[in-house]
Amino acid sequence: MRLASIHTYPIKGCHRLDHDGASVEPWGLAGDRRWMILDEDGVGVTQRETTRLTALRAQVRPGGLELRAAGLPTVELPEPVDGDQVEVRVFRSTTPLPARFAGPTADEWLGELLDRKVRLVWLGDPTVRPVNPRYGEPGDRVSFADGYPVLLANTASLDVLNGWIRDSGSEEGPLPMARFRPNLVVDGAEPWAEDDWLGRRLQIGTVVFRAVKPCDRCVVTTTDQETGQRGREPLRTLGRHRNVDQGLLFGLNLVPDGTGEVHVGDEVRLLP
Repeated sequence: MRLASIHTYPIKGCHRLDHDGASVEPWGLAGDRRWMILDEDGVGVTQRETTRLTALRAQVRPGGLELRAAGLPTVELPEPVDGDQVEVRVFRSTTPLPARFAGPTADEWLGELLDRKVRLVWLGDPTVRPVNPRYGEPGDRVSFADGYPVLLANTASLDVLNGWIRDSGSEEGPLPMARFRPNLVVDGAEPWAEDDWLGRRLQIGTVVFRAVKPCDRCVVTTTDQETGQRGREPLRTLGRHRNVDQGLLFGLNLVPDGTGEVHVGDEVRLLP
């Protein structure tokens, strides 16, 4: 098995960045979801609420971030190391955690893009948010990702899913892997091999990861990541074939057991 691709999402919900290599930190890949857009209640805004986020291109720069979108001027933002601190929630049901406001330039730019009043925050201290203790260990941490530091997906599983979509008569497939917004994509494994990796450790390059929880999917997967248009797939087909305890499963959540570098082409090994 080999690592086929690597992806990060600098702002939660934004368009992906593709990488040849990435640094692995305890809370995820370097630069992944350290920024988040807030609604007026201080809760994170994602593609669940607005598909306009697919138009947001964010590029990590040394000490800051660059924002781009069609029809808007490019904006350079510094990390707000001295910005006002506020308590935010990733979801309404989650525990508040401290973050820093990026400032009015970012808020106005994003408000125009999303056509709503929003604020941008930066997670200056990525050690403050623990992973769900039901699945992680006491020291496990995560950034503004939904719940876990790294999401892995398997190309062979997507091939089978696309076959099911085709056989159902749906006109929506085949779907690209981008629909599932993974960090790491594995090639050369059997379809659904990741089901058997749960509770075990994977080594990718020199970094070891724990496979802690299958990923149950939401409406974001029905969103075309290039156009923002929504359909019914893959949730309709996952509901028929991958419904486990009311979770529609595709992908595997990982927690790094250390730090290091991963690169496209790295060997992926299942450890004893």
